[in-house]
Amino acid sequence: MYVISEECVKCGACASVCPVGAIAEGDAQYTISEECIDCGSCAETCPVGAISAGK
Repeated sequence: MYVISEECVKCGACASVCPVGAIAEGDAQYTISEECIDCGSCAETCPVGAISAGK
């Protein structure tokens, strides 16, 4: 599953490209739910590189 770091600027680019709707706006940053299918679309789209593959 991918994770979003504190570098998130809440632009919404990741949420708009997620094919399963696994990304939601949180208080400080966007979050990725367990519905993530590890496609990587969000990471490729993030303008600040705040998304990476989790452990």
